Amino acid sequence: MRKFILFDLDGTLTDPAEGITKSVAYALSAYGIEIADRSQLNCFIGPPLAESFSVYFGFSDTDAKAAVDKYREYFSVTGLFENEVYPGIPETLSALREAGHVLAVATSKPTVFSDRILERFDLMKYFDYTLGSELDGRRINKADVIRECMAHLGATPENTLMVGDRKHDILGAKSCDIPAIGVLYGYGDEAELTAAGSAALAVRPTDIPELIRGL
Repeated sequence: MRKFILFDLDGTLTDPAEGITKSVAYALSAYGIEIADRSQLNCFIGPPLAESFSVYFGFSDTDAKAAVDKYREYFSVTGLFENEVYPGIPETLSALREAGHVLAVATSKPTVFSDRILERFDLMKYFDYTLGSELDGRRINKADVIRECMAHLGATPENTLMVGDRKHDILGAKSCDIPAIGVLYGYGDEAELTAAGSAALAVRPTDIPELIRGL
């Protein structure tokens, strides 16, 4: 049995679009960049923030780091709670725990923010361990998060599985020699997740337990 199940947070457990896009827009406005349609910023959901400021807006490493600090001015106070749990997530997590799985959160979001979100939306009770990045930029690579999470849990590649909505989750899992289920209700599409090497695809959260049993 895949005893240890690691979950991404953004786009997998909760839909953070409003808070993240408002925070990105707030940061961009400091650089004179105004965004008329915040849905254009959904590409920021999942990948490390500094990477996204560089990729999508051509920021230098220095400006990208400063933009992340600006982003957090809004996100740390308001944006992190402009969020909602996907329908079916509590039931799915409860079913997995009842089946004997150990659940953990492995996210690129700073642990200090992810834990506040999980507590706010009453999800923390389902998880034995949560791990994210550090505010100073350490451990933002998804493979590093997964690897450290597995080490803490005493998990092995043979008994561990990742669940996430973006290629970073799938590729991070692959780097750690574990399979990953890609979720289609988040922000990565079928093409992205399949190309990254998803072992299976979940259309809705309640599909996840059955897919896990098949892996």
